Formats: sequence, C-alpha cells, structure tokens
Amino acid sequence: MECVIKDIDFARLYREHLARSGRKAKPASVWDAKAAAMASPGTDSDYAREFVRRVQLHASDTVLDVGCGPGTIGLALAPHVQQVYGLDYSSGMLTALMEHAKRLELNNVAPIECSWDAPWEQVPVCDITVVSRASIVNDMDRALTKLNAHTRKRVYMTHLVGGRFQSREIAELLGRPDTSFPDHMYVLNMLYQRNIYPTMDYIELPSGLAGSRSEAEFIEKVDTRFGPLSTAEKHTLSRWYQQQPEYAKQGGEPLRWAFMSWQPN
Repeated sequence: MECVIKDIDFARLYREHLARSGRKAKPASVWDAKAAAMASPGTDSDYAREFVRRVQLHASDTVLDVGCGPGTIGLALAPHVQQVYGLDYSSGMLTALMEHAKRLELNNVAPIECSWDAPWEQVPVCDITVVSRASIVNDMDRALTKLNAHTRKRVYMTHLVGGRFQSREIAELLGRPDTSFPDHMYVLNMLYQRNIYPTMDYIELPSGLAGSRSEAEFIEKVDTRFGPLSTAEKHTLSRWYQQQPEYAKQGGEPLRWAFMSWQPN
C-alpha cells in the first residue's frame, strides 16, 4: 500500500524525537529565579522587532501570549490592541510581566498562570495567539489543538530550526551526539494534516559563537558552550577556522527561528 504524507504519524514521531533529545522540562522555580534578575522584558531586541513586525493587528484585537515570560512579545503588542493575556507556568515570570507593564503604563495586560499540559478551561479565546520561542512542548499535536481552539483569527509561532540552540555544524565537526529537539518541519506537517497551510519565513540571529577576534578566542567560546575540548578537538577547530576565518568569526551559520503563521480552520 502506497504511503502518503497524511498517513504518517508525525505526532508520534515528534514525541519519539523529543524523548531521544533527553530534554527534561524545567520546573517553574527555575524560571522564577531567572525572572527576578530581569530588569527589562527585552521588547527592543532584534528578535522581538522581527517577530512583532510580522504580526498583523487591529486595535480591537485581543491577544493570547503563550509562554509569555517577562512580556517580550506581549508588551510590544499591547499598545496596539485592546487586551493582552500573558500565559506562563512561572509565577515569577508573570510577576515580572505585570511589573514591566506597570512601568510602561500599560493597563490592558492580564496574567494567566497555566502550562501547556494543564487544562485550558480558564484560558480565553482570543483573536490573535502568539507563541514566541516557547514551542518545545511534550505533545505538539495536543498543543496545536489548544492553539487552534483558542484563536479566532491567526496564530503566530516561532520554532527552532534544526532543533539546536548551539551550532549544528560545530557539533557535527566535533562528533558530538545529536541531542537536537524536534524541529519546525514536524509542526508544518502536522498542520498540513489538519488542512491548514501556514505561511513561513525565518528570523536569523547571529550564532552564539559570533564575534571572535582570533582563533584562540573562537576555540575558547566553543570550549565554553560545548564543554571541555580535547587536544584533538582543538586541532580540528583550528583547521576549520584557518580554512574559513571570516566565516568562523561570524560563528558559522546563524541561529534560525522558523516564523509560522496560520488561520485556524
């Protein structure tokens, strides 16, 4: 029997890939601790600007910001809409969200303490839903169902390309195990199986290894991010650096986020 793409169980493949990655979900307390140190929601970052400029809004819209953190996206959208709901499972992040909203004199922001895995009965249905860098979930199939059920007009989501925060090519160069998260292609295929056809482009950010002024500094950055390097690994990096020094100074390939948007059916 011929297999077509709609017969493939991408929901199961996603869960299996996530299990192989070894990902362990961080408890809310980890994010609570990080929130306490955040002096700014980061709404003026290059990433936030690139995300926000792609979102189409109307003044009467309500927005659900899933995995809102300290409000990087939600607070940037709030001046342009009627209401923003920030959803996060970290009470510390929600406290930071509301402190930043008060500082910015935004009175149309409300917190919702909830996780991806919890029931969403108390989560309002909104015109627009945004999911910014918060889509590594235990069950993508269930997450997409929730997003579509709670969105009237359009969902905007970024998902990691290649499933790595660290450089894929450096990891492969060093022969490190593949611990990548499920990448954006799972999401695209699962939406396609729902007869949803998203638009997509990419937000590119400099690699975490960018900015090295010398070979020694580059190797030191790799050592910090990938763990202690052996002498042989340092020699391998040295040869790679010398073959393409300008590219190496950029940190190799950029970090890419797939920016997807769709209308729930």
